[in-house]
Amino acid sequence: MSVSLTNVWKTYGEGPTAVHALAGVDADIPSGDFTVILGPSGSGKTTMLNLIGGIDDVTSGDLIVEDVKLTGLEADDRTSFRRNQVGFVFQFFNLIPTLTATENVELVANLTMHDGAERATEVLEQVGLGDRLDHFPAMLSGGEQQRVAIARALAKSPPVLLCDEPTGELDFETGRLILGLLRQVNRELGQTVLLVTHNAAIGEMADRVLRMRSGEIVEDRSNASPIEAEELIW
Repeated sequence: MSVSLTNVWKTYGEGPTAVHALAGVDADIPSGDFTVILGPSGSGKTTMLNLIGGIDDVTSGDLIVEDVKLTGLEADDRTSFRRNQVGFVFQFFNLIPTLTATENVELVANLTMHDGAERATEVLEQVGLGDRLDHFPAMLSGGEQQRVAIARALAKSPPVLLCDEPTGELDFETGRLILGLLRQVNRELGQTVLLVTHNAAIGEMADRVLRMRSGEIVEDRSNASPIEAEELIW
């Protein structure tokens, strides 16, 4: 799923106290790309991800995801877009503690298909958790919980996967495993992956790197030879 931003602004507030979280952003991300969005806190990278995912609305400019123009889309239509087209992976796993791994994933799978339980088992096995189906979050390691979160995002087979600091709560080795899994999903399923991080080293495994500062893209580069996740060092 391709993503196109043309002179996109996101402004909070009005008048002299207005904050421009995004200030005239232009970017074209081809379908199937693994793109890393780099920048410090407050640079606008998470705002950009939220706009692409339909969580928030653009103040001005054109934002098109595949053939859906998100600019000015009504809230109900953005909800439908999120439900059917986008998978989210966050820094915090956001699993429901009273539900098993299967039930956490099934909750999302049921939104878009009739047999959510079967799909939940399928994607949990895909992320290497076939032996943890009936485990509750408290019984899983941080890396395993993040894998459940990825399986949950994959459950509805979204064309685009949006990841906001997905390794932020993980140790180095586990973080690399999660990044490798996301890269594998990108390659095998052809999903467009946008990954937000402040960690510049992660950009070395991407097809494309967008570096942000003060609501603007200050660098847009492609990697001719992305390295594998297990080669990352930070």
